[in-house]
Amino acid sequence: MNRFAQALAAQRWDDHRYYHHSRINQTLHLVSAISFLVAYALLPFDPASSALIGWLVSMTTRQSGHFFFEPRGYDHVNQATHEHKEAIKVGYNLNRKLALLAVWAGLPLLLLVEPGLWGRITPAHDVTGFVHNTGWLWFWLGVAGLAFRTVQLMLTRGALTGLVWMTKILTDPFHDIVLYRRAPLALLRGERLDPMRGVAAGSHG
Repeated sequence: MNRFAQALAAQRWDDHRYYHHSRINQTLHLVSAISFLVAYALLPFDPASSALIGWLVSMTTRQSGHFFFEPRGYDHVNQATHEHKEAIKVGYNLNRKLALLAVWAGLPLLLLVEPGLWGRITPAHDVTGFVHNTGWLWFWLGVAGLAFRTVQLMLTRGALTGLVWMTKILTDPFHDIVLYRRAPLALLRGERLDPMRGVAAGSHG
């Protein structure tokens, strides 16, 4: 368990110091985390609606922070290029995210072409039913995306890395609220980039 906890702390720290310099990105992650907790609360009762919140609110805010606001130039804090960080990314780097988001956007279009998915689901007869079926597809996409990358990491980097990453992803909403709760205030003060003082100090806190 000690190795697991240390590996989890290391993955969280690397994720923060490499990919969350922008205060706008951090603020969007805070919004994402709060909405993810709402989705988690709804999950046992209505998985489809939970997935709709998770993808339409949580994921769009989270990923727009990475795609549109996070700096792509040389990272002087960590002395690393953007290309290097993308190459060593444990989870979904930007290219993998683009592929995942393409599938996400394509699933509702697939339902328009084949409402019953060749007999696998009950076809929708109105907008509410279409949205509900879309939610179910997005729910299973989330499960598949998490499982696929976990297994891939277990096969390529070891079982510990895969299980730690899965745990990190599932607990990120709780951790992000603690980590980025002050980001909106920093942004209002005009601080566009986190000074990352903990990185220079070599701290994991």
